[in-house]
Amino acid sequence: MQSLIRIVSESPWLRHAFFWTALYLSFLLFGLYDRDSFWMAAIEEAVNVAAYASIVYFNFHVLIPRFLSQKKIFLFVGSLLLFLILLTPICTLILYWVFHAFGAVELADRLDERLIFVTFALIAFLSTLFQVLSEWLRAERDRRELEQQKTQSELRFLKSQINPHFLFNTLNNLYALTLKKSDLAPEIVLKLSDMMRYMLYECNEKTVHLKKEIRYIENYLSLEKIRQGDDVNIKFDIEGEIKDQQIAPLIFIPFIENCFKHGVNRQLSNAYVHLFMKIDDDSIEMELKNSKPDILPGLYNKQPGGIGQKNVRQQLDLLYSGKYNLKTEESPLNYRVNLKIQLR
Repeated sequence: MQSLIRIVSESPWLRHAFFWTALYLSFLLFGLYDRDSFWMAAIEEAVNVAAYASIVYFNFHVLIPRFLSQKKIFLFVGSLLLFLILLTPICTLILYWVFHAFGAVELADRLDERLIFVTFALIAFLSTLFQVLSEWLRAERDRRELEQQKTQSELRFLKSQINPHFLFNTLNNLYALTLKKSDLAPEIVLKLSDMMRYMLYECNEKTVHLKKEIRYIENYLSLEKIRQGDDVNIKFDIEGEIKDQQIAPLIFIPFIENCFKHGVNRQLSNAYVHLFMKIDDDSIEMELKNSKPDILPGLYNKQPGGIGQKNVRQQLDLLYSGKYNLKTEESPLNYRVNLKIQLR
């Protein structure tokens, strides 16, 4: 049974044949209550269904494509009315012959061309409405698919820029540590391997588990702690419970990376990076604060924001349009970033 349904659903011709057959049998079932002869009822309903089908297919394949789709409304209405005016007497005459052939003279005399025309007009209207709605839904579906493909292409392009950017900075950190011949090299390589695996294999999805994103941030901060040593106070606190929340990958790290690139790396003492995340079931808020180098604010403002932070703003617009709030504050001593994202 399931295989039969699948075959019918996959074949347009079988779907149409099934529809008209079901409609014919329904009409025949109700027509038998008013007709003394089975064969008369069978022929009568066959004529009616054939007329309905001719209206529908002539409308679908001739009138709508040639006139309505080209916005030639008057030609469409005029052609449709002309077709119905010609079809009505033909169908009436055939039914008249059928009724007389079976001796149902009273039924033949009761035939009303106006009622038949109105019925045909209703069929034509419903078929036109159905086709117009189908075309509109199909166009909307295609438009959404194109928008989704465009969004995915833009995200892939942005991530192709961000991932090498982070990898380049992380390798620079590792290079600085190897110059010091640090005994922590195995731990560094392990964390770097974990980060690269995350970037290469898991960041291709639209969203990832929040736990994985947090782990990536922790690895990144661990590498920075090793590289910076005791010169920088790095803190990362989390409030709330990580459950099954999903988040866009690498959405926080550009802001964190920017703290080191344009903040503490240019400061000789008392540098700090403080990261706080508040996690709820349907939202996550990041509060990030870092010290600023002891230079004029104007010079600090001229420092480039970096490709990572610019691209993450674009990702926020693509993925969380209307569902995020990003605030940045700058004072003579520090720089703050507050990002709140609605996850659902």
